[in-house]
Amino acid sequence: MTIQPEQPVQFAHLAQARVLVVGDAMLDRYWYGAVDRISPEAPVPVVRVTREEERMGGAANVACNVVSLGAQASLLTVVGEDEASHKLEALVAQTGIAPYFGRDAALQTTVKLRVIGRQQQLLRIDFENAPHSEVLASQTALFAQLLPQHQAVLFSDYGKGGLAHVAHMIAAARAAAKTVLIDPKGSDYSRYAGASVLTPNRAELQQVIGMWSSESELQSKAQNLRASLRLDALLLTRSEEGMTLFDAQGQLHVSAQAREVFDVTGAGDTVIATLAALVASGMTLRQAMPLANKAGGIVVGKFGTATVSYQELFA
Repeated sequence: MTIQPEQPVQFAHLAQARVLVVGDAMLDRYWYGAVDRISPEAPVPVVRVTREEERMGGAANVACNVVSLGAQASLLTVVGEDEASHKLEALVAQTGIAPYFGRDAALQTTVKLRVIGRQQQLLRIDFENAPHSEVLASQTALFAQLLPQHQAVLFSDYGKGGLAHVAHMIAAARAAAKTVLIDPKGSDYSRYAGASVLTPNRAELQQVIGMWSSESELQSKAQNLRASLRLDALLLTRSEEGMTLFDAQGQLHVSAQAREVFDVTGAGDTVIATLAALVASGMTLRQAMPLANKAGGIVVGKFGTATVSYQELFA
């Protein structure tokens, strides 16, 4: 079954919606340059850097997507006590996101540095390590304080260690009758048990349920996983094939929005952020899904980690 996007949600409803984003925030750095020659030292291009740019990445980009739609977002994360963390916090503050940063002096704030030449990504360099368990435990206590002020909780898991206590947080959020959305990571989804919805992409879901040879086999495996994890729904994002929602009513599919794909960086962030903002404003997952699909289609037409505005989504 394919459905059309619902009528535009009232901007006033979105403005009242509050989403608590929890997870691994990072700083995305871009070095743009001219590529005019090959290095005499090795067969690699020489990039003469002409411009630098910094953007919010990971869970911070997710929160930024929530506020760009007109909803409110709080960001609960753990960062280092370093230059990158202060730059990230400054970027977050500019957007209107409410920041709740746990700091660990032994932690290196995750930075993804992308070198761009001739409008192509030539290289990505990652700087990172894992946070201490004591800092993560303190975030769990802060999570409990923030929970009552939000309608939806979004866990953005990038596998950097910021969600070591996610099972306890899910239980607390569900006990408080909050919608819990998770962008999962890794092959063990048992720690996400009891969530409202998981939003894996094709490759991520295959890690967990294995390959499928038909739509009926996919539906069977997806519904079995949903039941075993006690999820309300499982949303599979399928790139050019759109997305499919598996829930207690069966399955619902929406086709991809046809447009030129420029950069898929952060598209999953936009999809789950749109879902969370719309659900927090009062929509059901089935109502919100076509709009999240549309938002994903818009953002892949932009370069790097990007967002979608209310005006773009409901144009």
